[in-house]
Amino acid sequence: MKIAQIGPLLESCPPRLYGGTERIVSYLTEELVRQGHDVTLFASGDSRTSARLIPFCETALRLDPSIRDPIPLHIVMLEHVRALADDFDVLHFHVDVLHYALVRDFADKTVTTLHGRLDLPELKPLYSTFSHVPLVSISNDQRKPMPPVNWVGRVYHGLPVDLLPFNPAPKDDYLAFLGRISPEKGPDRAIEIAARAGARLKIAAKIDRVDQDYWEDVIKPMVEAHQNVEFVGEINEREKAKFLGEAAALLFPIDWPEPFGIVLIEAMACGTPVVSFRAGSASEVIDEGVSGYLVSDVAEAVLAVQRIEGFDRAKARACFESRFTIDRVAHDYVNIYRGLPGVRFAVPRVRLATDWGLPVAPTVSAFGDAPRPRSVSAPVLTRFPELPHAAPND
Repeated sequence: MKIAQIGPLLESCPPRLYGGTERIVSYLTEELVRQGHDVTLFASGDSRTSARLIPFCETALRLDPSIRDPIPLHIVMLEHVRALADDFDVLHFHVDVLHYALVRDFADKTVTTLHGRLDLPELKPLYSTFSHVPLVSISNDQRKPMPPVNWVGRVYHGLPVDLLPFNPAPKDDYLAFLGRISPEKGPDRAIEIAARAGARLKIAAKIDRVDQDYWEDVIKPMVEAHQNVEFVGEINEREKAKFLGEAAALLFPIDWPEPFGIVLIEAMACGTPVVSFRAGSASEVIDEGVSGYLVSDVAEAVLAVQRIEGFDRAKARACFESRFTIDRVAHDYVNIYRGLPGVRFAVPRVRLATDWGLPVAPTVSAFGDAPRPRSVSAPVLTRFPELPHAAPND
């Protein structure tokens, strides 16, 4: 199949550091290529992929201090996607809501994976208006707040099976917190759990500008007040393997309807059990007593931490391999693609980005393999020429 993957521009695919959506877009893209599909990735210019890459900014927007508003570049990208839509069997969007009006004429060959929370009140009129757009959820719990819409599937996230090595016997002995410093992620609860359990805690997390005050006013003082707590900061993929693999357990004390929680399956891949609050999709992802424990409050979490010694880490890894590998994810999505009413398998010659005067970045495997040339390379640009399809009266 000729597949377009349209990713966000905030982070590269895969991201250098934090970035859940872009990470999944990257893993899915690479696996679809491995399975023999012709894949084009619309993403930032610093993305690394074995698919055909059409970039719309030089670097991930979060890392570009000159960018104040990410929406304009996303709109530019989506207009070019619209102009090239006839060249693909299916177009898979990962950009939240920006594209719905643009895809009205070919919505029946699109899929949109919803990666975020759906309980915000402003989303109900939006999805009532665009109820025809084919949507995929990443958990069953994520769907609960939604009005009637066109669900075409539910696909749990997955990881490359060899991305994070299994560690059957960690040499260190600490609890891990990995994610963002934000109230809904519960770093304050993690600190309280560790303190009451008499355990060490390492926090590896990014701090977004919107959460800077929460860090300064709440979490930083708590870290400084507890000698057993260490703030590591934001870490990359290589550091993550050791951080999770050497941990006795991962704390996931969330206070919001988490749509999935990629860190849960990252911990499982390492064999590290999870102690999670019973919220959002956690009960769908975690097998009680096999990959971790589900708790209702801090007191129960402390008891669960005390049960971690002797936990069978091989069972946690087996749970990951049976449920959360990226090859299963890709097969699930291909089945969804083939079921879309607008999908066909005989399309005109794919017009490369160079046919329109668009830049095409050199393609490099996301996982460090040698480059795989799949299109003509050209310098990455930050401004793009207008396409014939974008003429005012078209």
